[in-house]
Amino acid sequence: MSVLHKATRLVLGRKLDPFDPSTRHSIALVAILAWIGLGADGLSSSCYGPEEAFLALGVHTDMALFLAFATAVTVFVIAASYNQVIDLFPSGGGGYKAATKLIGPRAGLISGSALIVDYVLTIAISVASGTDALFSLLPQSLHAAKLPTEALLVCLLTVLNLRGMKESIRILAPIFLGFVLTHVALIVYGVSAHADGIGTLWPQSVAEAEKLSAESGWFFVVALFLRAYSIGGGTYTGIEAVSNNVNMLAEPRVKTGHWTMFYMAFSLAFMAGGIILLYLLWDAQHVPGQTLNAVTFRDILGNAFGDSPSTHVALGVVLLFEVGLLLVAANTGFLGGPAVLASMASDRWVPRQFRQLSNRMVTQNGVLLMGCGALLIVLATQGKVALLVVLYSINVFITFTLTLFGLTRHWWQQRRYILVWKRPLLLSMLGLLVTAFMLTVILVEKFLLGGWVTLLITGAVAAVCVAIRRHYDEVKRLLARVDQLAPRATWLDDQPPPCDKNAATAIVLVGANRGAGYRTVEWVRSMFPGLYKNFVFVAVGEVDRDAFDSERSLEAMRARLQNSLAYFVGYCASQGLAATSYEGYGADPQGELVSLIDQVFDDYPNSVCFASRIVFRKENLFTSLLHNQMPIAVQRRLHEQNRKMIIVPVKIEEDDTPSNTTRVPVH
Repeated sequence: MSVLHKATRLVLGRKLDPFDPSTRHSIALVAILAWIGLGADGLSSSCYGPEEAFLALGVHTDMALFLAFATAVTVFVIAASYNQVIDLFPSGGGGYKAATKLIGPRAGLISGSALIVDYVLTIAISVASGTDALFSLLPQSLHAAKLPTEALLVCLLTVLNLRGMKESIRILAPIFLGFVLTHVALIVYGVSAHADGIGTLWPQSVAEAEKLSAESGWFFVVALFLRAYSIGGGTYTGIEAVSNNVNMLAEPRVKTGHWTMFYMAFSLAFMAGGIILLYLLWDAQHVPGQTLNAVTFRDILGNAFGDSPSTHVALGVVLLFEVGLLLVAANTGFLGGPAVLASMASDRWVPRQFRQLSNRMVTQNGVLLMGCGALLIVLATQGKVALLVVLYSINVFITFTLTLFGLTRHWWQQRRYILVWKRPLLLSMLGLLVTAFMLTVILVEKFLLGGWVTLLITGAVAAVCVAIRRHYDEVKRLLARVDQLAPRATWLDDQPPPCDKNAATAIVLVGANRGAGYRTVEWVRSMFPGLYKNFVFVAVGEVDRDAFDSERSLEAMRARLQNSLAYFVGYCASQGLAATSYEGYGADPQGELVSLIDQVFDDYPNSVCFASRIVFRKENLFTSLLHNQMPIAVQRRLHEQNRKMIIVPVKIEEDDTPSNTTRVPVH
């Protein structure tokens, strides 16, 4: 084992067998782990969301009681609505899949593009704000290292997620649990210590609202409240992450997803609503240079421990857990973003490479894209949280609104076919009303402050996706025409002659397109008539995100591959040619293919390898990125071993029809 291979295995972990039943069990998330990994984004917003909403009330903070109630209710409404997404799409995909299936592909494209940008921003703002909080505890002389620290943290989180979702969560779990325990304890103690003031909160809130309405009118009261409510909209980000990653949850997936959503909704509603309640009970006042949480928690800890060193130590621990949770929240972007990219890759909106899994069963290309995107944004904005906050939270409400519109449309259409439709319809409509309103207010509030940049980036992502989809659709159409060139299988009972392992052998690499494989075989026979006595067909089944979705998907992939190989062996038998096949499966198709070819060369030493490769009329960087270059990579590996491989070009053009191609008759 080379030093590089050992180092890679140390960093990324050992290879997993996708067909081993224990593999899925070892990486699937139970509800508690899913709550930790996917709920951190929402919980981290309690470090700033309630404060933004509370301060937006200005001097009328007595009305914050209504705000606490509205926040808790909204969390449960959105979470309950997204439970319907889990029910309808148990294989994952979340808001993207819901918008695609329930509204249409274009709506899905907008939703997916918005989610991709939002998850990149989730990583960037979480790392930046967490680092800001960390350096606020350090001397000013060290602040020059803040930006390099942010870049290092993004890289570290990227590596952790390349090792696997479950491993990254296990490493970050103590921080998450520490945050939950300390903040729950502070909320419970803070409320109980001022329990005598709870009874006066409602009368004070009503009196403040009536007083303000008498001075400025009820319209002003409602407008002020709704503005504060929408400004705290960042509190609800992260709720959609569970539905995006249902396929990675432990069986039964839907039940696990519902429990995860409940844990997330309950903890977020309790935390956000409880913190706003603490602001009221402890009469929190803004102090320059300090968060409202820090001011309130200092008062609570001072009440518990007095003016002692224990108070300062406890406050430092609580704030460090807040810092840590913001970093854990960044991990949600590494979990949700690649999941959305994989779903979009299945629909050909993004390069198919984003469906590919690593040996650790991780969509590594998506993880790397999220990491690189977040790193670029952190560097471009110099890690300025004030700027990142403006860019953040717009896109998630675009997805919320599209998803809930799709659910509303779905239940309305199903009302004639199912008995239970009124309750989910009303829930979806309520969620749609809330999220559409918040999206409108956020756009108005943040558009001129820089929100237009987020919309511009999202639009650019969508435009690139449209170009990719058009290319893939055209290639699919042309390859279908090439596939028509292959003769129909009429040789089901034909048995090929036995292979002579010492005779000249043609190793033919084949894939899903039978027309390309058939062309390769006929090209070999026409260029080297009678030379090759054996034909060995080699194929590898790539275990990507779609194939690894379930055991049934893996078996279906295996059946397709075996049918394809049986087709080519049967065709050679009908021509009186000796033939056999080799098959392999794995997340690294190139590595598996090279390993199989090595085995064939050992069994048939007098061999030459042949493979087809799509050739476009205009080869450019765009086509190179969208199509893997596996034949060239395998050829390079074989040439390094002094083994022969010839690539047969398959040119796909408009005039590439069965009519102008000579067919070999089938016997």
